[in-house]
Amino acid sequence: MQNWIMEVMEQFGYAGILLMMALENLFPPIPSEVILPFGGFMTSYTSMTFTGVLVTSTTGSLLGAVILYVAGRMLSVERLGDMVDRHRRIFPFKKKDLERGNDWFLKYGPWTVLFCRMIPLVRSVISIPAGMTKMNVTLFTTLTLIGTLIWNFLLVYIGVLLGNSWTKIFYYMEIYSSIVYLSLGAGILLLLVVWIRNKMLKQ
Repeated sequence: MQNWIMEVMEQFGYAGILLMMALENLFPPIPSEVILPFGGFMTSYTSMTFTGVLVTSTTGSLLGAVILYVAGRMLSVERLGDMVDRHRRIFPFKKKDLERGNDWFLKYGPWTVLFCRMIPLVRSVISIPAGMTKMNVTLFTTLTLIGTLIWNFLLVYIGVLLGNSWTKIFYYMEIYSSIVYLSLGAGILLLLVVWIRNKMLKQ
């Protein structure tokens, strides 16, 4: 996978970066942790510039995110809820749970979209619930652009700094991902404890 990504980028330059970043949003196994630092490294031996790599990669990311957002809008909460009711044995949740999740995203959605754009794997799929909840398209695009710019800037710049040693980013990304996932897990656990506690107090 990594060699194929590098070959496409070296052969097609900016167009290759745009394509890879769009695909990275649609197919999370294609990692931005390879595309962006390698793009930064390419500025040292090709005619590509830091600004060019940043703009192209961000455009590709935004394109992929919008495609998933549109897909989410087509799969409305109502339609998915009806599907859950028809196939209760398949889904581990009820239509009521889905509606509650929808209400939660409507309340915290904007911040969720912004911060999740800087979390590996999650950064791609967050566009789907944004579309499903009919999040304002201008707001979605703006927050996605901001979060994506921050993420892309950091990884491309690291690629520039590390140069030929750009693959060292993998080690640090593993640490970053572990910290983020542990923090999310702790947060979810805390929310669960609070929910159970409130449930018991109401009884």
